[in-house]
Amino acid sequence: MYHAVGHRPAKAAYGLSVSPDAFAEQMELLDELGFTPVTTAQLGAAWRSKGESLLPGRPVLITFDDGYEGVHRHALPVLAKHGFVSTLFVSTGWLRGAYEVGGALDTMLDWGQVRELAAAGTEIGGHTHTHPQLDQLNDEHLRYETVRCRDVIADELGARPLSFAYPYGYSSRRVRGAVRAAGFAQSLAVGNGLAVRRQGPYALERVTVRRTTGIGEFERLIVGRSVARIFARDRALTKAYAVVRRARRMRGLIQEARG
Repeated sequence: MYHAVGHRPAKAAYGLSVSPDAFAEQMELLDELGFTPVTTAQLGAAWRSKGESLLPGRPVLITFDDGYEGVHRHALPVLAKHGFVSTLFVSTGWLRGAYEVGGALDTMLDWGQVRELAAAGTEIGGHTHTHPQLDQLNDEHLRYETVRCRDVIADELGARPLSFAYPYGYSSRRVRGAVRAAGFAQSLAVGNGLAVRRQGPYALERVTVRRTTGIGEFERLIVGRSVARIFARDRALTKAYAVVRRARRMRGLIQEARG
């Protein structure tokens, strides 16, 4: 899971960014080790049909969240060099253009660039319209965020998106149901673990690539070695924060009931 790719990303996006040189080195390693990237839609279709044989021997997902301009400027040429596909999950209200509502952390893609990425083999998936914490929204707002995102992408690209990623990785059974009801066939969380079938199509995990991820650590992540150790602190904090988030949501429901 990538976010921004750039030499000097904005401070707010820095920790979850990678430098163009680091990204190029990481893609070179994937190629050398014989990995074959697939899109999220390809993975979902293969697993739903129980057709692992439809996947290459060493499949990997390369995903980008939010829609930062550096994905087009820096990542696309590297992906093209290796013949790699990827999935870009866009927050449609953050992208530059007619639907923009603001709130983005750095320079974002415009829709012309998104179309160029799609033409180059990048799957374009949904990441809501305004990038909220979905599990804290009421049902009406939750539906708006998923459906609005879906419809904007369909209007711009001529086809409905098939895949979705939860902002911040936050979801719940209610959120996953809303994503499914909006017509998305699969969705990605974070989890900082490897994606396996038992997670189900709407809670597939990914590992985070950060500015501080060296090439040695990157190799350990992609071969599935030491993932639990590398992200032990993140996973512990995520579990603890989940309890806080459930309590916060319950308080919100009580306040709504009181009118």
